[in-house]
Amino acid sequence: MKIEKKILIIPLLFILFSGFLYYQDVILYGALQAKGQILILLTARPIATYLDDADYPDSLKLRIQQIQQIKAYSEKIGLKPTNNYTSLYDQKNKASLWNLSACHPYKFENKIWSFPFLGSFGYKGFFDLSQAQIEREYLEKEGYDTRIRSVNAWSTLGWFKDPILSNMLNNTEAQIAETLFHELTHNTLFLKNQLQFNENLASFFGKKASIDYLNFFYGPDAEQMTDYLSDLEDSEKFRQHLLRGKQSLEVLYQSFGDADDLNFKAAKKNKTIRIIVNHLDTIQFRNINYYSIFNKSLPNNTYFMSYTRYYAEEHKLDSIFNYYEKDLKKFINHFK
Repeated sequence: MKIEKKILIIPLLFILFSGFLYYQDVILYGALQAKGQILILLTARPIATYLDDADYPDSLKLRIQQIQQIKAYSEKIGLKPTNNYTSLYDQKNKASLWNLSACHPYKFENKIWSFPFLGSFGYKGFFDLSQAQIEREYLEKEGYDTRIRSVNAWSTLGWFKDPILSNMLNNTEAQIAETLFHELTHNTLFLKNQLQFNENLASFFGKKASIDYLNFFYGPDAEQMTDYLSDLEDSEKFRQHLLRGKQSLEVLYQSFGDADDLNFKAAKKNKTIRIIVNHLDTIQFRNINYYSIFNKSLPNNTYFMSYTRYYAEEHKLDSIFNYYEKDLKKFINHFK
């Protein structure tokens, strides 16, 4: 029997070792993510700790209370009840999570990362900025356009109790509402290997739910509502401009031939992107910060693709929303 057990154990160990070699990058990445996630979860403190602290700013206490109100409202409009946002992680005014995305330099084709059990994603999250930068350098050597951006909220899809991140409290109530409704939509419905659908649905529902929330608590003519609608109008103008720019770049990329060298392609691409950026001056924005977004660096394919990831299906979703007479609960139940 002992010999038979050894015979069975040897191939099993070989399979496990081979599996580790094959998935070692994924395993090591998962370990780093787990470390970062656990550190935040263990360091987060119950919101009562902050609400009962006489020295904690009243303006931030108000935001925490508004978050509880937003969360309660999310259940009324069909989102899944959750224990999220009952604790707060103090970021000390520093970013805690970054997303890395990558795209082919002359095609709108995302780099896709696949993870066992979780599925495929067009971005990769990091709790350590240096790790994101190392991977970005590797991708850029392979020729990819890349982008790293900080994230002020995320969803663990019900695996853990997601905390409030303190930097979130620096935003307006409407901005916080949109962020939370977005993340709680992920918590309610998230389809494996359907990243664009998931993000489009969450972005669409986040905006519509925020308007509904502000209307319910403040009314259609309140300052909170008019400011938020103005912000949405600006972001829509900016988004449509970039999507038109993306179409211009697609036409350019399709004109390239196999014989065209990289310097020629890069020069043409750079010229087209500069025209797109310069034409922002032709748009009337309420928020003048839109005019200086690209002062430090030009957008690349990854930046343009992010608007497809989050908004490409907006018209389709709007048709379904109107079919249900703009009833948020009926709309989300349609997808559930």
